[in-house]
Amino acid sequence: MDVVPTVIYSFMLGIIALALVQAWRKPQQQQTTFLIVLLCLLFTHVCGELFIYSGAYQYLPALAGLQFPIRTLLGPALYFYARATMSPNVSISRRSYAIAALGPILVMVAMIPFMFSLTPQEKLALADPATRNPEHFKVAFLTCLVAMVIFIVFIAIYFVSALKVHARHRQQLMERFADIQSRSLDWFKVMLLLWGLVWFFYATAYLPGFTGWSIPGQGVFLPLLEAGVLLAFAQLALNQPILTQSDKGTPIAHQTRTATLSNDRMDTIASKLKDVMAQEALFMDDALSLNKLSRSIGVSENHISETLSQLLKTNFFHFVNSYRVQNAQQLLINTDKRVSTIQYEVGFNSKSTFNTAFKKVTGITPSQYRKQA
Repeated sequence: MDVVPTVIYSFMLGIIALALVQAWRKPQQQQTTFLIVLLCLLFTHVCGELFIYSGAYQYLPALAGLQFPIRTLLGPALYFYARATMSPNVSISRRSYAIAALGPILVMVAMIPFMFSLTPQEKLALADPATRNPEHFKVAFLTCLVAMVIFIVFIAIYFVSALKVHARHRQQLMERFADIQSRSLDWFKVMLLLWGLVWFFYATAYLPGFTGWSIPGQGVFLPLLEAGVLLAFAQLALNQPILTQSDKGTPIAHQTRTATLSNDRMDTIASKLKDVMAQEALFMDDALSLNKLSRSIGVSENHISETLSQLLKTNFFHFVNSYRVQNAQQLLINTDKRVSTIQYEVGFNSKSTFNTAFKKVTGITPSQYRKQA
């Protein structure tokens, strides 16, 4: 029994159990449903690791490795959660479910020789180099190798797909809102990359044991890393508000346009946009949206978006924030107001968004800009 990993995985089971209870109490939206499914899969995965590290496999060796097929569903579950959370198209086809089920089926097929050609005693003997049979060891090694490759391929495919869902979601927000931080789910991208790192390590962690050498600290570092990622993900996912349908949409680049505005018409709209920003300082409205701007100048949202993308080569988010940054530059030079005060005065609700937008325009932070001025 490995004490430290056993304690860590037991702690992780507790985290997942508490997260499941909280998720079950939330409104039963599709987003919550996929979160519950994902947590159940993580629970099964952690139980499988605890089964090995606690030494329980010695009493039930026939159950060793049964978590491998189920673990292949972690990638699809994260992707479906992303779809339900951020995509305007919440319906998932039977074909998508069938493709997701292909991973576990392939792993189960690969595990047939190990599961049915070896007795429980022969499987148990593989744990000790002094008692393992070379032929049986070859079967176990090939089984783990094939399962690892299938798992990595499926994780990679679905993680890339989930990243694309997030990128499209963020793009359409930038086309419609000047403040996107509360809607953009930037934490999801970070957590997705961390999950990918953790699960890649898990998939390859079995190989050193088969080759006769071990990675120092592997039994402690990897469980601790996953426990940290799991705790952060559960906290962020449970506190993530359900986005309204108005917060979701399809980016203009992905929409089918039936007509294109003439250059003269786009020039006229561009002039209106610049006038309303310069003269009425509409950019100072921290809740400014494409819909508000559309009603202010009497031009449809689609026509404004097309003008911004086709003529001005920008989007609503960057267009509005460029005026906010210009105003902030003047205040930084001509007043002694604190940077945080200026941030709110020009329409930014977030310090990080303000700093990012300011640096994108000027190449330096607001504080550096003031010092140089």
